[in-house]
Amino acid sequence: MSTYKSIISHFTSKRILVIGDLILDQHIKGNVSRISPEAPVPILLQEGHPTFSPGGAANVANNLRSVGAKVTLVGRIGNDMEGKIFTKSIKQRKIETDGVFIDKNMPTILKTRIMTQRQQVLRVDREKENGSIDPVLLKAINAFIEKNLSHFDAVIVSDYGKGMITPELLSHVCMLALKAKKVLTIDPKDDHFNFYRRVTSITPNKRETENAIRNIKLTLEGNKLKLNSDRLKSQDDVLRAGEQLLKYLDLESLLVTLGESGMCLFEKGKKPVHIPTRAQEVFDVTGAGDTVISLFTLALTAGATKLQAADIANHAAGIVVGKMGAATVSREELLKACLKGDKV
Repeated sequence: MSTYKSIISHFTSKRILVIGDLILDQHIKGNVSRISPEAPVPILLQEGHPTFSPGGAANVANNLRSVGAKVTLVGRIGNDMEGKIFTKSIKQRKIETDGVFIDKNMPTILKTRIMTQRQQVLRVDREKENGSIDPVLLKAINAFIEKNLSHFDAVIVSDYGKGMITPELLSHVCMLALKAKKVLTIDPKDDHFNFYRRVTSITPNKRETENAIRNIKLTLEGNKLKLNSDRLKSQDDVLRAGEQLLKYLDLESLLVTLGESGMCLFEKGKKPVHIPTRAQEVFDVTGAGDTVISLFTLALTAGATKLQAADIANHAAGIVVGKMGAATVSREELLKACLKGDKV
């Protein structure tokens, strides 16, 4: 079994393909000292200029780059100024953009967070409500993936439910990745669980797991889940739900993230393992799920067992929630945390 130091040292030689919804994050910072005379709302006195960073699937790619992996991003942006800012931001981080396509039928998805005194006071989202993808564009994206898949060690699908990840795209990616025996992990959306069968792993949080159970129970196959409730109120509920989803979806593994309660790893033929949280101090949980799937997947390609990969991802998440915004972790920070903590 590889050591943590050996696993992390191999990160720089790995190539990961990230497919998903691309989002531009904007942060506006300032101070609030008075209430508006026009309406009972606070007035923010802005400090400096807005800052921009990659969000959604692009934050997964950014997490991978921060620990040295080579990354190609696949997704779509609008033909607008925000799209240009997004592309510039990605290129600055040395993330390959060959798979980023322009969709003239939608704006670049923009999330604006208003921050004051290390606290988010408001978020404003700009996106097309029905963000369905054009069939011609989908064909081009599928062709790009099929042509380039052999160059990568793993595929991550980051599904934010913004229209990029369709059943057709998922089916195509899963078929290609399984045939090529690539590591394939998915950060899931509630109503797409039936399309995630036989993949290496999915990484839902507690709420997503509950919603998945609810949605599956509404289908004709719902009776295959031997669960009385979709509510995960206790650790026993989580264990039962995880084991049932693992079996129902025929997954290699399932990593359920539980916030302050840590994670629970389910593997075929093995007992579930609860991994307690590593976070020392929590400032912002934005993007923590992106950190988990990126480090879990990358560690698997670098020789980690699934339990080691989950523990590495848990350490990484514990670091980023102690920072503001959709933060990342460096190799040095991660190695220090892994060597300091108890190894599983």
